[in-house]
Amino acid sequence: MPVAVGQSVPEFRAESTAGPVSLSDFAGRHLVLYFYPKDNTPGCTAESMDFRDRHDEFVAAGASILGVSRDSIRSHQGFKTKLDLPFELVSDADESLCNLFGVIRLKNMYGRQVRGIERSTFLIGPTGILLREWRGLKVPGHVEEVLAALREG
Repeated sequence: MPVAVGQSVPEFRAESTAGPVSLSDFAGRHLVLYFYPKDNTPGCTAESMDFRDRHDEFVAAGASILGVSRDSIRSHQGFKTKLDLPFELVSDADESLCNLFGVIRLKNMYGRQVRGIERSTFLIGPTGILLREWRGLKVPGHVEEVLAALREG
């Protein structure tokens, strides 16, 4: 059963572009987890650049950002370098984080059904409670919505 808004997010540990990360690493800060389908695709590139461009505002509001996909650390390193991302990317190859947040969906791709990540963002509070979620979102304007929610508290 995926974690729901208002619930505590269970402790997790995952590999990132900076080494292992855990939810507890962000205790006392808000954490924005954004799940995206694949490195180097147009929508994922645009979304990551939007988070990059507003990164200082998230930090000023007391939040850290992690991008999550099923891509390898090697792929993430290239994507992070290419886009000059100031935050880490998490490789969720075993789908443990995807399952924790319930973001794996059947999607239509060129007329056939494929399992993939539904673009989603989660705002976790400083005490580990899931405060907000955005599922099946569209990239334009999304980062501004997350930042506004963060500022509202």
